[in-house]
Amino acid sequence: MIKQGNIVDIFNKRIYKGEIHAEAGKIVNILEKDHDNETYIIPGFVDAHIHIESSMLVPSEFARLAVLHGTVATVSDPHEIANVLGKAGVEFMIENGKKVPFKFNFGAPSCVPATSFESAGAVIDSDDIKELLAKPEIKYLAEMMNYPGVLFDDAEVLKKIAWAKHFDKPVDGHAPGLRGDDVSKYIAAGISTDHECFTYDEALEKLQKGMKVIIREGSAAKNFEALIPLLDEHYAEMMFCSDDKHPDDLLLGHINQLCARAVAKGNDIFKVLQVACVNPVEHYKLDVGQLQKGDAADFVVLEDLTNFKVLETYINGIRVASGETSHIDSVPFEILNNFNTSAKNVVDFQVKATKSKIRVIEALDGELVTNELILDNLVEDGNLVSNTAEDILKMTVVNRYQDEVPAMAFIKNFGLKEGAIASSVGHDSHNIIAVGVSDEAICKAVNLLIENKGGICAVSEKDEKVVSLPVAGIMSDKTGWEIGEEYAELDKLAKEMGSTLRAPYMSLSFMALLVIPSLKLSDKGLFNGTTFEFTSLEV
Repeated sequence: MIKQGNIVDIFNKRIYKGEIHAEAGKIVNILEKDHDNETYIIPGFVDAHIHIESSMLVPSEFARLAVLHGTVATVSDPHEIANVLGKAGVEFMIENGKKVPFKFNFGAPSCVPATSFESAGAVIDSDDIKELLAKPEIKYLAEMMNYPGVLFDDAEVLKKIAWAKHFDKPVDGHAPGLRGDDVSKYIAAGISTDHECFTYDEALEKLQKGMKVIIREGSAAKNFEALIPLLDEHYAEMMFCSDDKHPDDLLLGHINQLCARAVAKGNDIFKVLQVACVNPVEHYKLDVGQLQKGDAADFVVLEDLTNFKVLETYINGIRVASGETSHIDSVPFEILNNFNTSAKNVVDFQVKATKSKIRVIEALDGELVTNELILDNLVEDGNLVSNTAEDILKMTVVNRYQDEVPAMAFIKNFGLKEGAIASSVGHDSHNIIAVGVSDEAICKAVNLLIENKGGICAVSEKDEKVVSLPVAGIMSDKTGWEIGEEYAELDKLAKEMGSTLRAPYMSLSFMALLVIPSLKLSDKGLFNGTTFEFTSLEV
């Protein structure tokens, strides 16, 4: 194969007319040669941290969409499916990913369950971590969310990190807001990256202390604007990631969008492309070509270096995408799940009022962090109820692995004026999470998901929609185009019901993420993510 274009040489910071010669999946030569082709050839994009499961697609279907945007590889933490199915879930992701021409690089999930304050479907201990890290397909120890365990020298946490060092594989971090001596100790333990920085100063401190910072721009958490000013000086130690990318967003773009935004802000093209294409490959030691002689023939043909419109994508010399057409075919796969709770009754969601004030989770649009508010309650027939006038809505997390009493809380900023929305994508343990204007609506939404053995849904006064997610209760068995369209319709319905959030379902899924401050809800109760302990609903 011979491919002509303006070749972008990131390492030597030059662009020249030339042609690439590839044979048997490798680049055998790159020649400087004059021609009339005005397209640009760059190395493929790498998402440096993503949970494939958040796209609601199995890896093979995710790949079919990602290549349309020039992505050739991901650094993927299978943490979500591991919390449902354990090692079997990780192995499912690896094997499904192998069936398509795309370079998935999976990590060994370090926190399954994420905390001891929630009910997950499985446990992965340090012995399991050793077994996973020994696999060549496992490239790193995935995000160490249990930063208190690192700071307080938890023996099991330190064993997991020690196994990563034994196999000479990097350790990913997850330490939102960690600063000062605490972050110094965290880094000294051997943790090399963080994708959770949400302020400039936090990211700068971590960079100065030797950590690599990954700029995240996902469907819910958006830190690009806060962190992009650091790229010009610190480009050698930064990467791009989406972390969590819903299917409708993946239809529109991926890492290519971040490159376009970075260049539009005046950043040097070579620095931007080093962040997007080179740094993840070098940090994680990935088998991904970087447009050098002898490399795998992984590259992207762009219309220009401004909009980053992808014309073609090649992986191992195979054209996997051209224009709006993906050349990766769907593949068959087994459906695995772990969903064992029975239908609920309205009375299960009632909460007796005993005091006049309640703790309320304040959701922040585009952020995973939340605030804790102390507000007046609303009582009807002796029970705490949603206050739609003040946008204080009742919320529940229901254990999906066994029958338990639902945990209850209240949340502000979801904006619903009718009905309820629910999801069995509830980071990290993936119990059922729902928010609504009444106990009846919440119960109806929860039971709809129990009936479907997982999914996301909306129940309004006139309508109900559900997107079934039969694979572990978090992924679809359909194509990205189908699930993207279904999800977009559901998102539209939630907004018609009053939600003012940009991504209500993505935001909802993170309201059970206990390792992100400050107030969250697990299936066991209301949780203070700052002090790492349960707290009371009423004050």
